[in-house]
Amino acid sequence: MDALEVTIVPKGGPRARSGPPPDPNALSRDRDAGEWVNLPASGRQGDPPLWPLREQSEREAELWAGEWRRPQAIMWEINGQELEVALYVRRLAEAELPDAKVTLATLVRQLQEALGVSLPGLSRNRWRIVDESRDAGRAAARRSSASARDRFKVVAGEGGG
Repeated sequence: MDALEVTIVPKGGPRARSGPPPDPNALSRDRDAGEWVNLPASGRQGDPPLWPLREQSEREAELWAGEWRRPQAIMWEINGQELEVALYVRRLAEAELPDAKVTLATLVRQLQEALGVSLPGLSRNRWRIVDESRDAGRAAARRSSASARDRFKVVAGEGGG
């Protein structure tokens, strides 16, 4: 009779989303490698797409219009995520109700992260919301300020050393 090979799988181990999220300001590391997408703080312009689900409540219409003004909506449109956003809006409207189940709030939080609505979701999607006017001012200030090398001057002292 052949010996049976048994593999013991320890509890825990690597997980798909374990560890800290990527950091665009971190020094170069493998886990932070990759491109970040800068989204304008002014958000997506224009009318929202047509509602892709059956029937839409007044509250869903309000939320739908608001969500499609977010900066993240630029990426949703590029990726064709109208259905995902509609499902998020529908669940969010349901979660607002006083008798909503706690599991619905958990689902809304998960959808927010997947769509990049929450801060962890922005990081996981490698999206940054940037204010172009403020960034332009900062860039001009950096160009006019001295570099670290310029600020660090070696002063020759007398007597060696």
